[in-house]
Amino acid sequence: MSEIEDPEVKGKKKRGRPGKQAPTTNKKPRKTPAEKAVGVARGRGKANGVAQHNGDGGDPVTLFEVVKLGKSAMQSVVDEWIESYKQDRDLALLDLINFFIQCSGCKGTVRIEMFRNMQNAEIIRKMTEEFDEDSGDYPLTMPGPLWKKFRYNFCEFISVLIRQCQYSIIYDEYMMDTVISLLTGLSDSQVRAFRHTSTLAAMKLMTALVNVALNLSIHQDNTQRQYEAERNKIAGKRANEKLELLLQKRKELQENQDEIENMMNSIFKGIFVHRYRDAIAEIRAICIEEIGVWMKMYSDAFLNDSYLKYVGWTLHDRQGEVRLKCLKALQNLYTNRELFPKLELFTNRFKDRIVSMTLDKEYDVAVEAIRLVTLILQGSEDALSNEDCENVYHLVYSAHRPVAVAAGEFLHRKLFSRHDPQAEEALAKRRGRSSPNGNLIRMLVLFFLESELHEHAAYLVDSLWESSQELLKDWECMTELLLEEAVQGEEVLSDRQESALIELMVCTIRQAAEAHPPVGRGTGKRVLTAKERKTQIDDKNKLTEHFIMALPMLLSKYQADSEKVANLLQIPQFFDLDVYSAGRMEKHLDALLKQIRLVVDKHIEMDVLEACSKTYSILCSEEYTIMNRVDIARSQLIDEMTDRFAHSVEELLQEAEEADDDDIYNVLSMLKRLTAFHNAHDLTRWDLFGSCYRLLKAGIEQGSMPEQIAVQALQCSHYSVLWQLVKITEGAPSKDDLVALRRVVKSFLAVCQQCLSNVNTPVKEQAFMLLCDLLMIFSHQLVSGGREGLQPLVFNPDSTLQNELLNFVLDHVFIDQDDESQSMGESFLPGTCLVFQLSFFSLYYNDYGDIIKETLSKTRQTDKILCAKTLILSLQQLFNELLQDQGPNLDRTSSHVSGIKELARRFALTFGLDQIKTREAVATLHKDGIEFAFKYQNPRGPEFPPINLAFLEVLSEFSSKLIRQDKKTVHSYLEKFMSESMSERREDVWLPLISYRNSLLTGGDEDHMSVTSGSSSKAGSVRSKKGRPPLHKKRIEEESSVEGLWMLRNDTLQTPGALQTPQLTSTVLRENRPAEHMPDPDSEPGSENDFMQMSWLGQQKMEEVNRKDRTGMNYIKARSNQGVRRGLMEDDAEPIFEDVMMSSRGQLEDMNEEFEDTMVIDLPPSRNRRERAELRPDFFDSAAMIEDESVSKTSRK
Repeated sequence: MSEIEDPEVKGKKKRGRPGKQAPTTNKKPRKTPAEKAVGVARGRGKANGVAQHNGDGGDPVTLFEVVKLGKSAMQSVVDEWIESYKQDRDLALLDLINFFIQCSGCKGTVRIEMFRNMQNAEIIRKMTEEFDEDSGDYPLTMPGPLWKKFRYNFCEFISVLIRQCQYSIIYDEYMMDTVISLLTGLSDSQVRAFRHTSTLAAMKLMTALVNVALNLSIHQDNTQRQYEAERNKIAGKRANEKLELLLQKRKELQENQDEIENMMNSIFKGIFVHRYRDAIAEIRAICIEEIGVWMKMYSDAFLNDSYLKYVGWTLHDRQGEVRLKCLKALQNLYTNRELFPKLELFTNRFKDRIVSMTLDKEYDVAVEAIRLVTLILQGSEDALSNEDCENVYHLVYSAHRPVAVAAGEFLHRKLFSRHDPQAEEALAKRRGRSSPNGNLIRMLVLFFLESELHEHAAYLVDSLWESSQELLKDWECMTELLLEEAVQGEEVLSDRQESALIELMVCTIRQAAEAHPPVGRGTGKRVLTAKERKTQIDDKNKLTEHFIMALPMLLSKYQADSEKVANLLQIPQFFDLDVYSAGRMEKHLDALLKQIRLVVDKHIEMDVLEACSKTYSILCSEEYTIMNRVDIARSQLIDEMTDRFAHSVEELLQEAEEADDDDIYNVLSMLKRLTAFHNAHDLTRWDLFGSCYRLLKAGIEQGSMPEQIAVQALQCSHYSVLWQLVKITEGAPSKDDLVALRRVVKSFLAVCQQCLSNVNTPVKEQAFMLLCDLLMIFSHQLVSGGREGLQPLVFNPDSTLQNELLNFVLDHVFIDQDDESQSMGESFLPGTCLVFQLSFFSLYYNDYGDIIKETLSKTRQTDKILCAKTLILSLQQLFNELLQDQGPNLDRTSSHVSGIKELARRFALTFGLDQIKTREAVATLHKDGIEFAFKYQNPRGPEFPPINLAFLEVLSEFSSKLIRQDKKTVHSYLEKFMSESMSERREDVWLPLISYRNSLLTGGDEDHMSVTSGSSSKAGSVRSKKGRPPLHKKRIEEESSVEGLWMLRNDTLQTPGALQTPQLTSTVLRENRPAEHMPDPDSEPGSENDFMQMSWLGQQKMEEVNRKDRTGMNYIKARSNQGVRRGLMEDDAEPIFEDVMMSSRGQLEDMNEEFEDTMVIDLPPSRNRRERAELRPDFFDSAAMIEDESVSKTSRK
């Protein structure tokens, strides 16, 4: 460590509080150097007041190192310091001062001469100069477990120090005055490290003093009681000596308490009232956290409006961590119900703010705000209005689980706190129920139904799961409520309430069986603990045993209601199916299968049929012994349905146009059932594809097939194709199997293609979706992963099919539509090509922007160059369409041109801020754009601009994405296409070329070394250091080597054929090609071959690199030296020196620093002290702060 010495010797500074001088009567005489050496030998080792390190790496010798490592018990560390203080308090205090300086990260050391002869401000100024300029970190902000432990040890050291000194040393008017004076000066420093460390130390010091004051108050009260008891004795038994001793002790305690009050006032007024509104959030958070500790620890002194107002004002802090500390401090107070009377005024004043914080943008703050509101509710239900409660209620549907769980706790307290257990048990006995929770479940159902904005039962159950789990698992009570019959004089559940209860019940079953939140809450399934796993197994067994018997009865009662049945049929998927055989409950399984069979016969709604199909699939799992029994029942059901379906199809096809509604209904009902079952079951042995194909062909030939039958036939055929593919991929298919499946797929694709021209929109939509799915499934990816044998099954759509698919999107997606058709369009859009989507990006941004941007993002992740070519191609298509509509003389101020430019601007934004990663892609985009702009000369002659020259104005939107050296390269490439006359033209028609050239020249002549300076935010936060020039040189070489990559890549990269949109669509690249003026490709200036060979341009770039290499080092040295001179401020992500006050806002606007003169810590009087009669003003009044200022000014007059 460096040592600072001041040659000038000044008069010794008087230590102590203002107006007092440190007493010298008891002070030990100064020791000679020899005596000091002896004293140091007994301590940690100091020479002239400066801590020394062991040269052999032994034990730590400074107080800072001891506390940092934490190897010694803090009690022994403090005791050792106290011993050294008793021997020489100047040296001991110097050790303590250096401890605070070093804890701030300062390398300087205060010497004994400085301590004796310099003011605190001078010492702090000297220490400021000793800060390490290479790093803004200091111990309290450094990462890692060592420094986290250091913070704890630091706070513990201060606490133990005061505790050990509380009986004598802190009253010597020297030690505490010196420490408080130092911390006050450090806390007012502009150096963040000093301010942060000293504020933490001062707040912990204050907390320790509050504890001392509390102990003094207790001792005073005990002494007062002893004194009164002794004084009240009769004269003969009264001990006068004891009375005198008690009086002396009481007087001593009173003096000590006054001393402690003065110390706390100094810290509070000198540090807290300034730092609780510091510019640094961590410092503000420390202050608020500690004042909360004071109010809870010594509520008689601190829990009043004078201190609560600081917490109330800081509830409006801009930083979430500070607001969080406020809420946690208040939670500690509201947890103690005895303190509620003292909090009444605060609650009334700041309740609205606390309730509004339940919607805080920081989720952690919102959670703690809800918990605080719950505590307020527990303390006094009248404190919250119905509107306040409703603001919290709806948060049970929040997607953020901690917020929802906290809101669920609030709802539990509010909803279920007023029930009468005895009355409910009496009602349960009267109705014959086994559970007394009937009314509570009714209340939950009513709350769910009244939540008009939300219908997410799973979210509501998950929110209440932790607080009301016992109620939510009372499935017996729920079943009794659903199955009970109406009794005269008592109300039963309505139909709407029954539906809601069934939905809630199914959600509770799912939550218990899966033991994880519903979809949309949480980041995924977490690993359960052993206890949670055991609870899950027990719950699953409990619900299985109950619903194995109850579910058939529920299905029997509600089998006619499709909504209720669809929900009830979800229950078996959560069963432990081994219970059927282990508990000999096969008869209940038969009853369930019978009810499912009846449901299938009664309903044709797809959600009900799919629920039945899924239930059969679960019950048929091969791992359970009940599989055979269920499989037989399923096969019988499907045999019956297929027979009826085949018979109905024959009748329908025979009668053709003469078919009546019954014939159509019979086919449609059977087809819906079979389609639902084919989704989850392999029904290929029943050959449903043949019947469905016949229906579709008949419909195409005759044109009279009902649309619902056609839709279902398409879907059922699709499932049949997929099941056949599954069989082939899982086994070793023969050539005949592959040929047969290919024939089936080919015929089905042809039928779907023919259905695209169907007059019925639902049929066309279904055909489009199935075509997109099948073309994806049977694409080239089918043979990946070692499945080359499936090559015969790969299908590539011909141009006719591509045109029809794109025309379908034109007719059904990119049109003015309502919300319902927009939803359908969103499902169609992902199947179309990216170039086609981008052409409509601007027009339909609000409807499909998210889908198009996601497609663009995935394309860029695959190939950045290909994505850039796609973007420029879509802009070229739009530009060509505009030329065809308006002719070669474009009105560049028209809305159409502005629309293309706006689209280009949006495309440019998709490249992001990292120009290095997108360097090649952006340069390739400019290359293609330049070639397009000069592709066709003007038929009127070379003195007129090329036909597509106006496209350069669109291309200029991407110039900002070029790095500086690439701007030069692109500009050089542009000049290859320009004649000498072009560069001299200034007419309006040449403005696109002028503006594009200017966009390339902007910043292009500046030194390119600055390009990478902003490429990484992390790099920008590191200061320039010695030895950095080689790094800059390395950057130059890397950039120079990458310089021509985007040109060289064109030797192998060509725009793939997929980007060439097919003919006969509205997005085709319609180019103006005057035949008589078509340029010769071999003589075109700046052709593709010239560009790729880099003959001239590459030589220019190499010469430029060599030239820069010759002059680079001198420039680098100048730049690096300049970077070093910039000093402490410019390169820091967060500078050490800063404005230390928050900008005034809201309630803080009226605060005045003179207000601190009116704040005096006045501990509550003990029983022997005179009570103060004056009343404090209402500090929550809007005019209170102004009044304080006027009072303080009046008192000074």
